[in-house]
Amino acid sequence: MNQSKKIYFASDVHLGALALKNNHERELLFVSWLHQIRQDASMIFLLGDIFDFWFEYRKVAPQGFVRVLGAIAGICDSGIPVHFFTGNHDIWVFDYLPRETGMIIHHEPMETELFGKKFFLGHGDDPGKTDKKYQLLKRFFHNKIAQWAFAKFHPDLSFRLAHYCSKNSRLSNGTIDVGFLGEDREHQIIFARKVLKERHFDYFVLGHRHISLDFKLAENSRLIILGNWFKECTYGVYDGDTFRLEKIINKTLTSSK
Repeated sequence: MNQSKKIYFASDVHLGALALKNNHERELLFVSWLHQIRQDASMIFLLGDIFDFWFEYRKVAPQGFVRVLGAIAGICDSGIPVHFFTGNHDIWVFDYLPRETGMIIHHEPMETELFGKKFFLGHGDDPGKTDKKYQLLKRFFHNKIAQWAFAKFHPDLSFRLAHYCSKNSRLSNGTIDVGFLGEDREHQIIFARKVLKERHFDYFVLGHRHISLDFKLAENSRLIILGNWFKECTYGVYDGDTFRLEKIINKTLTSSK
């Protein structure tokens, strides 16, 4: 890995969300960001909920997002690895995205070493698996029979049903504005501290919470929550020495150099 280059991280773009009014503008901004970072990126990690909903039929994929998919395909074709982690909104990614764009798909959190530092990467939805109701629902979504049954609906009907369900999401009911809850109540902090008792990670990098946070867990361990792209427009950059959370100001891309 070329350490003169950078590693980029983003999550929670929620492209196509009916609850948001700036989908087209946000897609263009995200594409512009992708074009900029490919100039000095050694790899890119997209940590879930890039799409507000995604389901692949055998011969049908969701409409839209052609600019994003084209930008990602161009990055992958240039030899820069793009890792895509499924979130709770784009959980149903199968073989279309990796086949058409070249992205590396992850359905579970990943432990890896980057520039000599140990990273724990994932979307961050219920990382400690403490919410039994949510875990039951997640197992249902991963169930092959349930996926097969959903695929039997006509796409127009299934996507309408999915968009109806999205009305109950945090984007629609206003809970996206819930800020930092405190270190004793943030599940991702609780999870990271529990993991650190058994093994060391220099960085935990997660999404899902829709807040941007750089939190010191221990003397040599930090939790990074990447924020979102519908309000803050934040992303992470790691250059081998430091991890920075950066923000797009006034919808204008700023240099991370």
